Amino acid sequence: MSIQNLKIAIVGGGPGGLTLARLLQMNGAAVQVYERDLDKHARVQGATLDLHTDSGLKALEKAGLMDAFRANYRPGADKTRIVDQDAQIFLDDHAVQQEEEAFGDLYFRPEIDRGPLRKMLLDSLDPDTVIWNSHFKSMQQKGDGWELTFQNGSSAVADLVIAADGANSKIRPLITSIRPFYSGVTALEGSVYDAEQRVPRIYDLLKGGKIFALGNGQTIIVSSKGDGSLAFYAGFRAAENWTNLSGIDFADPASVLNWFKQEFETWDSIWQDLFTYASGALIPRPLYCMPLDQQWDAQPNLTMLGDAAHLMPPYAGEGVNMAMLDALELSEHLLDDGFKDLQSAIASFESKMLERTAQVAGESLDNTLWMHENGALAKMMAMFEQPQ
Repeated sequence: MSIQNLKIAIVGGGPGGLTLARLLQMNGAAVQVYERDLDKHARVQGATLDLHTDSGLKALEKAGLMDAFRANYRPGADKTRIVDQDAQIFLDDHAVQQEEEAFGDLYFRPEIDRGPLRKMLLDSLDPDTVIWNSHFKSMQQKGDGWELTFQNGSSAVADLVIAADGANSKIRPLITSIRPFYSGVTALEGSVYDAEQRVPRIYDLLKGGKIFALGNGQTIIVSSKGDGSLAFYAGFRAAENWTNLSGIDFADPASVLNWFKQEFETWDSIWQDLFTYASGALIPRPLYCMPLDQQWDAQPNLTMLGDAAHLMPPYAGEGVNMAMLDALELSEHLLDDGFKDLQSAIASFESKMLERTAQVAGESLDNTLWMHENGALAKMMAMFEQPQ
């Protein structure tokens, strides 16, 4: 089997899709990435990402990008403070004299902002690999391949399509009818720019790292970012349709703050600063998970990776790592001459991917549930006290 003469389309320019493009281009494959963002300067939202030795960093190593990663990651951003709802510190990485962790250590999880990670991956690709402003609309079989259409009216043809288009993938239904289920927890995502000036109490508590606050069956997670902003997520149990039923205007900080004061009424006022000074609209995110036993029949020239394939809640930090490991393993399968055809390579990749991610998704789902129950702080502290 050879992919040297195939046109390969990757739909989605997140870390998984870009890592796959890099790995395939290194081996002479013709790849285009179709990304809905208008251009490479679009702001990348969300918290920092911690990459793991046996997954995300493993993929970057194979892609020849570890020097670039070392130049862009944020030393110390992985230091965590675990606090209660009154901001009382129960565990403080900053106050503990730790052995210096290094690349290659299994439990070293260096942090990088999403923007620099994407720029690093983009810079590694051939010019014009990414076709911007390409919001996927639909695709249909054309001969032995696919014709893709985009919302801007453009179209493209490909011999092989890889869906890397995230949690709300429009391509996944062409592969399987299996749908995700609601975890029972919703998170409200926000950002605060110029955090040192706007939310100094939170900024001081954050100390350039991360905060995990737990109490009353609720959570607030805060992450510092290299541009001086911070990202935060308030997690709580809610009905699946809470976003529509809440009556909150998520573009109005006052409306969200009023809700927060009621919903998190037992929490100290320090946390209200996040909502008072939030930059732009807050984003409600009902958290979903794919069934852990999902299976489907492999297709001849269509597959998927990352959240499109195995969406899971974020409370284990595994989403981006699994996507990048998917990219590594899929590239190895597609470049393996031992497979008689594409479908065999895809089938082998998907089988291993589903087995691997089922375990990780189970852990992520379990974390999501117990972190939003009473007694979560005590359980987390007990976990940290156990030797690794």
